[in-house]
Amino acid sequence: MTRILYSLCGRDESRPFSPHCWKVSMALAHKGLDFIEKPVAFTEIPKLENGFSKTVPILKDGDHLVRDSFDIALYLEETYPDRPTLFGGEGGKVLARFVEGFSQMVIHPLLTRVAVKDIHDMLAETDQIYFRESREARLGSTLEEFSAGRDEALVHLVSQLEPVRFALKFHPYLGGDTPLFADYILFGALQWARVTTGLSLLPADHPVADWFERCLDLHQGMGRAVA
Repeated sequence: MTRILYSLCGRDESRPFSPHCWKVSMALAHKGLDFIEKPVAFTEIPKLENGFSKTVPILKDGDHLVRDSFDIALYLEETYPDRPTLFGGEGGKVLARFVEGFSQMVIHPLLTRVAVKDIHDMLAETDQIYFRESREARLGSTLEEFSAGRDEALVHLVSQLEPVRFALKFHPYLGGDTPLFADYILFGALQWARVTTGLSLLPADHPVADWFERCLDLHQGMGRAVA
């Protein structure tokens, strides 16, 4: 049986960058499940699997299709209970939902300001037109105007990650002694900015930077393999 993960890329298929797809890539590796990743462009997503989803990630596991990164993680946990757990029980699911909310409501807006123009520049021309029109309508400004606050956003990022710094004083991962899906959620956000911008997002001695480096090395360096 072939497992396929449809993810997101720009002109270069070797640089998948979606934060949500990275969550699933790490989750599949955590479970020890073989898969083929097929990165696609924004405007190609609606053509996948007879229009199954307007967004990626999409996981095709045999004949079964699942969309949404959290739903995919739940599916993997339920379908492959004999493999390493992504949640460690119901408490881990609650923790992951909390981290999901923190990541998408607090961290993603800052990283969007940091990365949005770089993402545009990574895309093929057709996707650049789609991305500029859709994002500028959503942001209420041009990409150039919005990204002008990039340096300020990076300063805010450090302060907004203080709760994570606090948690990492007690354990090496948000999941405890080993990573859980909660770790992959926040990792996906920072990996998104790493792949699209190439910036050092945090001071080198920051505990969250240390945690991110540990996550990059997980699963035979899966995260680090993408420049």
